[in-house]
Amino acid sequence: MVWSLTQNQTFWSVKSNNPSLEMTLFVTVSISYMVTLMGNTTIILLFHLDPHLHTPMYFFLTNLSLLDLCFTTSCIPQMLVHLRGPDKTISYLGCTVQLYIFLGLVAAECVLLLVMAFDRYVAVCRPLHYTVIMQPRVCHKLAFLVWTSGIFGTLVQSPTTMKLPFCHHHRVDDFVCEVPALIRLACGDTHSNELQISVIGSVFLMVPLLLILISYGHIARTVLAIQSHEGRRKAFQTCSSHLVVVFLFYCTVTAVYIQPRSHFSQKGGKFLTLFYTVVTPTLNPLIYTLRNKDMKGALKRLFGKDRTSNVQ
Repeated sequence: MVWSLTQNQTFWSVKSNNPSLEMTLFVTVSISYMVTLMGNTTIILLFHLDPHLHTPMYFFLTNLSLLDLCFTTSCIPQMLVHLRGPDKTISYLGCTVQLYIFLGLVAAECVLLLVMAFDRYVAVCRPLHYTVIMQPRVCHKLAFLVWTSGIFGTLVQSPTTMKLPFCHHHRVDDFVCEVPALIRLACGDTHSNELQISVIGSVFLMVPLLLILISYGHIARTVLAIQSHEGRRKAFQTCSSHLVVVFLFYCTVTAVYIQPRSHFSQKGGKFLTLFYTVVTPTLNPLIYTLRNKDMKGALKRLFGKDRTSNVQ
């Protein structure tokens, strides 16, 4: 599937050179988006309705669900419009707004996954000090850091990207308005933009990923030192879901953003973009609910109360 954006005065039009795949992609993306909406909304509602989930771990998970809801909504509805109808246009302003929101939420999620890794590190390696370190005031400050980091990231990168000297054909080979695709569209000198995105990528991708790996190195050492088999199993289950989410998100985003003009980024960028905008947000709530006893228990308690109320 090859996509392009074509500027015509004040509009960008999106065209496909393989229309036969449009309906298949439309159905697949629609189902994934509905699962994303239902799954992440369920996690947010469970956190607010069930007191058992009022812990730092589920507070940050709720922030991740909110991020995924905003992230997918910033790009998938427009993607579905382009897949379904003959009018495949988006205004230049619309593309700009999508870029600002999209990039900000990607940066925020990178920082949030680091914060969640820190929470797991404290829970496993410093369990006696967990309630002191991860008190509500600290958790809210960390959440504020996550969202402000996203704002900072997009305000640094997005304005310079939209000021690039775009080629006359104005064709962007991607599903959404994102930085690597727009950089590849430029016909002028993009060295400073590529350097900037590499620096921003290092700050928001490589540094958090390195810190996450270091924290899980300490977690693994602590878990292996646990004598009880049940204790090791519980600690592993607590951290494995987060590790899966980190792997899915960081691997795809890093491949696209670290070298925006690389051969791999050009050829595989569209698939990877589709993966971390559609597939990963769909899998996140499934990973955290299906593998989490607390979440499954909260669902049972919620539906159990509903049945009890109906009987009464």
